[in-house]
Amino acid sequence: MKFTAFQIAELIGATVEGNPDAEIRTFCRIEEGIPGALSFLANPKYTQYIYQTEASAVIVSEDFVPEEKLTTTLIRTKNPYAAIAQLMAIYEEMVKPKKIGISEKAYIAPTAQIGKDVYIAEFVSVGEGAVIGDYAQLYPHTVIGDRGVVGEKSTLYAGVKVYRDCKIGKECIIHAGAVIGADGFGFAPQDGHYLKVPQIGNVIIEDNVEIGANTCIDRATIGSTIIHSHVKLDNLIQVAHNVELGESTACAAQVGISGSTKIGKKGIIAGQVGIAGHLHIGDNVIIGAQSGVMTNIEDKQIVLGSPAIPVSEEKKLIIYRKKLPDLYKQVRELWKKYQQDE
Repeated sequence: MKFTAFQIAELIGATVEGNPDAEIRTFCRIEEGIPGALSFLANPKYTQYIYQTEASAVIVSEDFVPEEKLTTTLIRTKNPYAAIAQLMAIYEEMVKPKKIGISEKAYIAPTAQIGKDVYIAEFVSVGEGAVIGDYAQLYPHTVIGDRGVVGEKSTLYAGVKVYRDCKIGKECIIHAGAVIGADGFGFAPQDGHYLKVPQIGNVIIEDNVEIGANTCIDRATIGSTIIHSHVKLDNLIQVAHNVELGESTACAAQVGISGSTKIGKKGIIAGQVGIAGHLHIGDNVIIGAQSGVMTNIEDKQIVLGSPAIPVSEEKKLIIYRKKLPDLYKQVRELWKKYQQDE
């Protein structure tokens, strides 16, 4: 890869401030800048490094105002983080090997439908009536159950398991070890034991969804567990039966969502959040890390804590809790004084 700063700016609709002929051959972090590399500044915490970086060019926001002399070329754009993501996607397409072909060591059921220019690696199993779309990529030890569907241009990395009747849309990425469509946790108490409730539904994953490694999405008891388009799930997430995740919602690692909860569009759910079952979480909701959600949340709310409450209230409680040891000492001293006065 070799571009000039001007060519890169043209690709992302940006402007150049400095040397338009600065040569770019690779990417780097701004604090580890090297000549010939492109970096970016999206988080103000890293501003200090732009004055000392050796990167040949740095993507910055349109309103960035240097406070010291710069030795690097600036590429100004509205959203530096989105711009670098766009460029890295272009770079990945350039260097990523094109895998096409079906290994002789893969098993494909006679009734399965296989699209054109697919990649099906060694020890993949594709069940009866399954459909694999054009340009899909299935890495080693992936299993597609009977009547499972993998959409066009979707990639399933090593060891992904897609159970029967589950459907994955177009241009999805599912990372190693994820399990799509295992039985939901459904058991009915009976005579001191638990009677298994058959999970006869499925999972539907719409287009442009990314699912992290070892994440599990359970099949519905009846109907479908639904992951809507553009949802992004991190590693080690549990999505229970009949959950519905709204379009463009993102969940960080170790989130657990209990059965039949509906989560709206464009939400952000931080790491280790636990959400109880049969709840409704509105659109554009932000849930802070390690929160425990036990009640419904309306649109555009920001919550934190366990139980989760509005973030402004939780911040006050955090301050109060820090003061509890001093308060305890004061109360104890007052109690001693009271006893002495009697």
